[in-house]
Amino acid sequence: MNSTAKLPLNRIIEEFSLEVLYEPKNIDQIIVTTSDINRPGLQLVGFVEYFDSSRLQIMGKVEFTFLEQFSTEEREKRLERLFAMGFPALVITRGLQIFPEMTELAEKYNIPLLRCDFGSSQFMSMIIRYLNTQLAPTKTRHGVLCEIYGEGILIMGESGVGKSEAAIELVKRGHRLVADDAVEIRKISDTTLIGSSPEIIRHFVEVRGIGIIDIKEIFGMGAIKDEQQIDMVIHLEPWEKEKQYDRLGMVDEYTNIMGINVPSLTIPVKLGRNIAVIVEVAAMNNRQKKMGYNAAVELNKRLMSQMEAQLNL
Repeated sequence: MNSTAKLPLNRIIEEFSLEVLYEPKNIDQIIVTTSDINRPGLQLVGFVEYFDSSRLQIMGKVEFTFLEQFSTEEREKRLERLFAMGFPALVITRGLQIFPEMTELAEKYNIPLLRCDFGSSQFMSMIIRYLNTQLAPTKTRHGVLCEIYGEGILIMGESGVGKSEAAIELVKRGHRLVADDAVEIRKISDTTLIGSSPEIIRHFVEVRGIGIIDIKEIFGMGAIKDEQQIDMVIHLEPWEKEKQYDRLGMVDEYTNIMGINVPSLTIPVKLGRNIAVIVEVAAMNNRQKKMGYNAAVELNKRLMSQMEAQLNL
């Protein structure tokens, strides 16, 4: 399931502790739908073509210094040209004292007026990073997400194959649970997927025969994590005697999630196999590969060297 994210303006105000200089009555209904922001220098000069009214507007020292050179009437005229186009909110940086005309225009056009003490560049960097994460395209997948030795491992498979039981064993071995049953995946860049749990079921795990358990309450805060980058996908499936499973790992497999190819493995499940330990080793092996060492390739090199040596005898 895909969804288009929307972020209430109040969440942004709370996240960055923004001072509210003017709060319209409908502020609870104002949402931000894009991670792009704008510094309205061109609009203050008079160029209003291609203005995106969905963007947050940021004003700092440069814009204020430009506006200070005008009379009150001219400054109000330039500001009204901006406010009349509409946008979610105007954020003033560096704790600058606002012009009285700004408050009047904010009230006239029902636009929130906010202020922070951050420098303009610093705040822009922070807000863009935050919005990119919060407004990223989202998909929900059935599975379990754990953090194992710093690797985000998404365990997938049909219902009842043992995903939740493996997650509990991994938690007992010192790793952390991110999500069970439903994993919300956000694509925050062309190479990065972040997984988290829907808030309503966060930290809960369903175990057949026992019911619902709270991982945080049973194992403590160190056993859970709110979100994690997805580094690997492991598919669990019932063992099929006739099926040929990869025994060397020479061929890299991938699972495509939202246009990103994530390294993946298929692990057969049968009585006597400790799935948690296998997943743990898979996480360590994936980490080794990212650091430049591939055990299968190394073994193949040794075999080839030995064969060449025997041929030269």
